[in-house]
Amino acid sequence: MQSNLGDTFSPRRRLAVIITLGMLTGLGPFTIDLYLPAFPVLKAELLLSDAQVQATLSATTIGFAVGQLLVGPMSDRLGRKRPLVAMTTLHVLASIMVANASGLGFLTAMRFLQGFGAAGGAVVAMAMARDLFSGRGLVLMLSRLALVTGLAPIVAPLVGSWMVQFLNWRGVFWALAVYGATVIVLVWRHVVETRPPRERTTGGFGELRAAYRRVLSDRLFVGVMLTAAAAFGGLFSYVSTSSVLFQEVYGLSATSFGTIFAICSFGVFVGVQGGSRIGYRVGPQWVLAMATALMVVAATALMIIGSTTTLGHWALVPAIFTYTMGFGACMPNSQVLALNNHRSDSGTAASMLGALNMLSAAAVGPLIGLVPLTSVVPMAFSMLVCASLAVAALWLVARPRSIAIDLA
Repeated sequence: MQSNLGDTFSPRRRLAVIITLGMLTGLGPFTIDLYLPAFPVLKAELLLSDAQVQATLSATTIGFAVGQLLVGPMSDRLGRKRPLVAMTTLHVLASIMVANASGLGFLTAMRFLQGFGAAGGAVVAMAMARDLFSGRGLVLMLSRLALVTGLAPIVAPLVGSWMVQFLNWRGVFWALAVYGATVIVLVWRHVVETRPPRERTTGGFGELRAAYRRVLSDRLFVGVMLTAAAAFGGLFSYVSTSSVLFQEVYGLSATSFGTIFAICSFGVFVGVQGGSRIGYRVGPQWVLAMATALMVVAATALMIIGSTTTLGHWALVPAIFTYTMGFGACMPNSQVLALNNHRSDSGTAASMLGALNMLSAAAVGPLIGLVPLTSVVPMAFSMLVCASLAVAALWLVARPRSIAIDLA
């Protein structure tokens, strides 16, 4: 395979690949976010508590994490397409099972499998981008994938809130099954195998351990991975709590919640676009430094605003928007830094990057669910802790001043 196979594609072929990889990247966020507006309906129908509903969300994120740890090294060894199609097929089947769930146990188990299957798209899309491009081309591709990841939280709650009005919560998961099936068709039609046999890893468990050792011995990768995971935990503090906060504490309808959520999530879009452009000019490490600091400031402001009972829900929007914008700026730049030195182990590196993000999210959700949600303060406090951890990981482990990266 040529070092930059993606550069040989025609504009039409490249567009098809971008769309397909973008849909793969969006499968995970849609699996998580599409049913957020249905939380109150789900609670009422299955007689669940807030903590139990959060557990179904955490099961999805745990499945997403475990799946990434498996499919990343598998795609390095077997090629990209076969593991991708197998995992996405599992997602489709699990989505159908969730749509027919009648109890908490079965629902939680199937949500785990649904997240597990969605992991294929998250990891393999990023690994394929690393296979196809390097330097500036890699930055552009990863920024486009990050843009899709940023748009998904904006679109998903709006679509979900609309669906809940016309369908019960089960219809959300039938829609996810259709999404997954569509992605499988697009992969077969438009995506080439970017990991030819001569470049695949060989050997058994020993080679797997060696791949993980190579990646984890890179201090820059570890520091960026910890930074990204903490930032993602902060975002998930907002994502997992916002539905109950705005609908039950502030009394908004599902549609109004979707609107607020979309406005705040639009910050991710702004951050991705601006962060990727600035990162190419000044260096991705300095964008991470600015973005994580911005998240700390935004979370602190949210704490202060939330402790003032006289202010309504609209007063929260600027601070949340700023926080999500900081997170959006982190996304493409952390991926560039994490994958830059690991082309031969790109699947393994991508799997670890994504898995720790999901484990961070899985830990945050239940912890917030244990605290009575009577104001925005518990959510804001969790966001502040996560943002502070991101700053610490960046400066103490990754060390921006020591990073030299060529994006030519």
